[in-house]
Amino acid sequence: MTFSCLQPPPLPDPHIDLESYEAGADLMVLNLGPQHPSTHGVFRIKLVLDGEIIVKAVSYPGYLHRGVEKLFEKLTYAQVTPIVDKNDYLSPMINEQAINMVFEAGLGIEVPRRARWMRTIIAELQRIASHLVAIGTFVLDVGGAIGGGASMFMYTFRDRELILDIFEELTGCRFHYNTHQVGGQRHDVPVGWDAKILSAIATIEQSLDMYDTLTSKNNIFRDRSEGVGVLGRDLALQLGLNGPVGRASGVDLDLRRDAPYHLYDELDVHVPVLMEGDCLARFKLRALEVRESIRLIRILLEDVPEGPIAALKPSKGPTAVKIKDGQWYVGVESPRGELGHYLIASASANKGMSPYRLKIRPPSLHLVSLVPWLLPGNSLSDAIAILGSLDPVMGEVDR
Repeated sequence: MTFSCLQPPPLPDPHIDLESYEAGADLMVLNLGPQHPSTHGVFRIKLVLDGEIIVKAVSYPGYLHRGVEKLFEKLTYAQVTPIVDKNDYLSPMINEQAINMVFEAGLGIEVPRRARWMRTIIAELQRIASHLVAIGTFVLDVGGAIGGGASMFMYTFRDRELILDIFEELTGCRFHYNTHQVGGQRHDVPVGWDAKILSAIATIEQSLDMYDTLTSKNNIFRDRSEGVGVLGRDLALQLGLNGPVGRASGVDLDLRRDAPYHLYDELDVHVPVLMEGDCLARFKLRALEVRESIRLIRILLEDVPEGPIAALKPSKGPTAVKIKDGQWYVGVESPRGELGHYLIASASANKGMSPYRLKIRPPSLHLVSLVPWLLPGNSLSDAIAILGSLDPVMGEVDR
């Protein structure tokens, strides 16, 4: 049975008092994580089970805490960029963009058009790479043998390698890049980069059809995901959910379209929205977003702007950046939702060369906030599928 996210099944009380639970029930406490592979990071969930059915779920983030927001106060604005690479480590260059955009807002500088063009293409490539991981690992979560699940996991990582090859040619790195900087880009695109991008996205586009064949026609996969973990639109809005999880529940919001930045104001961004709100809808929506990212990249490659890639002169490079007193917030559309940075600048902070305070709005923290709501009432095996469909990254949950 499937439900619409507009009329989802009634959710169990996440704050249920276990003493008032059915008398004589043989309840068992089970810790899922913090090292369990299905938690997608160092994350612990305490489950209270009645047989195989989850009665209550309590999440415990914090096992990966690195204190980066406090660390920012001791670093110059230029030194911050490589640090945020490690937050959402599946889309590190979007982290770099987001934090440098709030610094640029504080400086009141405009990034050159060529740099904004590069940032837009990089963001869409990063979105594809991140969603490929989400798609592949989700199929593995619902059962490695289902519909060739283990094979599909390898296929998605194989296709992701095409994106990493492109990033490596641009930055020299495959994972943590440090290529964005205050005012623009550190590296310009190499010769022939556009042809390699077109070849990569053409291959990935063909693979999407294969992914659909492996899953949509597989009854076991659909049984494990359809109607499971239904998230209603109202609850999604109450918990600050947006991104693919929110859009799979009818939340029609995408910052690329609704608060455009870079070159998105020149693009007609098609925002896919589904209404079912279940695990299958979240899986499908990410595949649709990969197709949309491919479309946007092709449009961007039709007109490559010339000009500088940075607004700051080398003699006054990022190490000498000083931001006067003020407060700014900038949000971007990451593969998990709105990634925001709130900067408070002060001349008293390292003579204005370091943030006085810098707060991150991590979309993954809102994703894991769903755990106490979505898991109760489902079986233990369903919990694995639900958590995988949310696609959280613990590096930005704990920071």
